Amino acid sequence: MSTWRPIEKTPLWKRWLPTFLHAPLVILFQLSIAAAVVGFGVVFFYFILASKYDLDEVAKLPQSAVYFDHNGKELEAPGESGRRVVKRGEVPEFMVEALAAREDARFFDHNGVDIRGLARATVRNVRDRDFTQGASTITMQLARNSYDMRAKSLHRKALEIALTLRIESRYSKDEILTNYLNRIYYGAGAYGIEQAARTYFGKTTSQLHPGECAMIVGIIRGPHLFSPSRNFDGAMEQRDQTLARMIDAGFITQDRVDEVKAMKIRLSKVGQTGSLPSYALRQVRWELEKIMERENLTMGGIHVHTTLDIGWQTRLESELARAVSNIEAEKGWSHPKIGAHQAGMDAEYVQFAAVTTQTKSGAVLALIGGRDFADSRFDRSRSKRDLGSAFEPFIAAAAAERGKLVFAGKPIQTGRQIGRMEVERLAKRCGISGPFLKTEDLFRGAVAATPMEMSVGLATLGNKGKKPKPYFISRIEDSEGNVVYRAKTVAYSALGEQAAREAVSVLESRSGTRCFTGATSSERDAWTLRLGPIGSTAIWIGFDEPKKIADEKRLNTLLDEFVQRLGN
Repeated sequence: MSTWRPIEKTPLWKRWLPTFLHAPLVILFQLSIAAAVVGFGVVFFYFILASKYDLDEVAKLPQSAVYFDHNGKELEAPGESGRRVVKRGEVPEFMVEALAAREDARFFDHNGVDIRGLARATVRNVRDRDFTQGASTITMQLARNSYDMRAKSLHRKALEIALTLRIESRYSKDEILTNYLNRIYYGAGAYGIEQAARTYFGKTTSQLHPGECAMIVGIIRGPHLFSPSRNFDGAMEQRDQTLARMIDAGFITQDRVDEVKAMKIRLSKVGQTGSLPSYALRQVRWELEKIMERENLTMGGIHVHTTLDIGWQTRLESELARAVSNIEAEKGWSHPKIGAHQAGMDAEYVQFAAVTTQTKSGAVLALIGGRDFADSRFDRSRSKRDLGSAFEPFIAAAAAERGKLVFAGKPIQTGRQIGRMEVERLAKRCGISGPFLKTEDLFRGAVAATPMEMSVGLATLGNKGKKPKPYFISRIEDSEGNVVYRAKTVAYSALGEQAAREAVSVLESRSGTRCFTGATSSERDAWTLRLGPIGSTAIWIGFDEPKKIADEKRLNTLLDEFVQRLGN
């Protein structure tokens, strides 16, 4: 039987390469095949995962945020209703170029994913061992905002890329750009480019001039930090950076930049847009902007659970209005002319402000910044006014902290035991920022503070010497009801428990509450401090331009009646 077999020829690549390379090359080839199979599997997996998302959502206007008080009662926030979708033809060409230059210079050239930018960001992230660079194109940002993808991970980035490719295959570049502008948040309660244009400049999007376009585009990355209504200089700097990017991208020349910078930017007057319903909700929105930016959250359809107790706020406001009306009636003063401030008329009348913070947590239960928000949006809850006799509890706290006697009703005698500097130091620890008069008149209340500071300071005394940090939002839920943010209460030790207890003792005890009413010696500022079972309330009454309200005795009587009506 023949066992002859033909001689097998050695493959050409083996004859060309040294023998010691044969085995490694075979292994490398096998690994390449395996990697290709795995890579195909990963691509297929994310393609299937991305196909489960409804692309119609990209073009839908996001739901407005809904606000609730701490009892779950929905709050009216009329600013949310101002959102409107603009069409591509309403967007100035200069804004399109500015947006491309600032956010995605190759937007009209790539298929949604900038390979060069992604590779550069990947190298940087590997070097930093963190996700410090994102290389997100406009389409990728639209995908992330449309489907509320927040987590920083390789899985999220891969899914984002898959969704981006689907969006690019479904929508034109103009549609992608318009949907992006309509969807994102611009600060100051403005959602979408149209509301941003009206909020900041009192114009429609189509009416914006190039300087305004560059400014709005510039603030996109930091809508709270660079909001023109809060930080005009910062917004101007962002405008200039956007114009510089446009030069680099070849959209405009330096001569054109000089022309744009010469264009006047006039912000819409506060109150023209009607987007802010109250002093309290304005504070909620400012805090919300910070949280959304810090936590990388999106605005669509969220439920914002605030710390406000609308029942208590309404009651406090109505009783204050009643007390002030009584003062005006006795003095024969006219009632305020609503809208006079906005019309540039003189409408000087008695004002008030009040803040209630939950004593143990610092949650703000009520905030009243003035007598009528529609008439004057100046927030007096954060305006410094002279304290007068309302400073006595903090003098008592300082003396007790140093082991000295507290003489109720005799702040000068109490304060002299430890000296002015010790009283000032303790008051600052409780949240009173001053300024403090540098003489013994400090013991007579020659110090200024805001109602917010006084509320926190009173809470510090009622919280056994621990100073709570005030906040307005307890938690945020996404459109599916998942909690995406929950506030953490913070309290710092400001003074000893025994000292706090002795300081509280100078407040008059009334049916489960501790109260203090008093006025400055000039009778220009009247204060009421109220330490209840749950909340610490500081109330101020006076004129914006300080002048005598009424004699101290009559003021105290009116304030006592007011406190009695509030009850527990």
